[in-house]
Amino acid sequence: MTATAAPTVLTARALLLDMDGTLVNSDAVVERIWRRWAERHGLDADEVMKVVHGRQGHASMAILLPDRPMEQNLADNVRMLAEETADMDGVVAIPGAPAFLAALRDLPHALVTSADVPLSTARMAAAGLGLPDVRVTAESVGASKPDPEGFLKGAAELGVAPADCIVFEDSGAGIAAGKAAGMRVVGVGARAAAHGPDAVVEDLTRVRIEAGEDGTIRLSVW
Repeated sequence: MTATAAPTVLTARALLLDMDGTLVNSDAVVERIWRRWAERHGLDADEVMKVVHGRQGHASMAILLPDRPMEQNLADNVRMLAEETADMDGVVAIPGAPAFLAALRDLPHALVTSADVPLSTARMAAAGLGLPDVRVTAESVGASKPDPEGFLKGAAELGVAPADCIVFEDSGAGIAAGKAAGMRVVGVGARAAAHGPDAVVEDLTRVRIEAGEDGTIRLSVW
């Protein structure tokens, strides 16, 4: 699947937005930190990178080190989050993200991220982006993407039925979570294309948002 060529029009009552890879390009720091982690554990870094996008760190570790006790994964995840939060080198906005968020300012939307509060706050600030009023972070859920819990919580906080929400995601885990929540998914970037989103865009410059008179959000994506 390649970037949607002709404009596709979708309507929703709320948008649920992933952060990393969707609003913020943090690939440089994610690569640095997870490749160092792979080296410490004697794992193939390229294979590790196929797993980690979209998931909470401890969930990735559980896949990559299946025999390690979860307590160790959770403790390791705390260290990794601190390392990520201290490293903002190369963190920038996805093209079109500032205008995209500005267009949503008075419309129902939420951030749904596998990052915790300190990391999401730091990365959005580093990218020059304002935080949505409604945020579902790692602290808010008991299960990481691809579990749909985060997206379902976001919809509930906005008071919108899951079927009336559209998710913006870049990763396989995130796209699976949105679909499991019963939502339509717009994939952002090349990583998304392989995971069957309802539409895919190169970046957020390829999205136009209009407010409908009946309270709906009209999206044109191409």
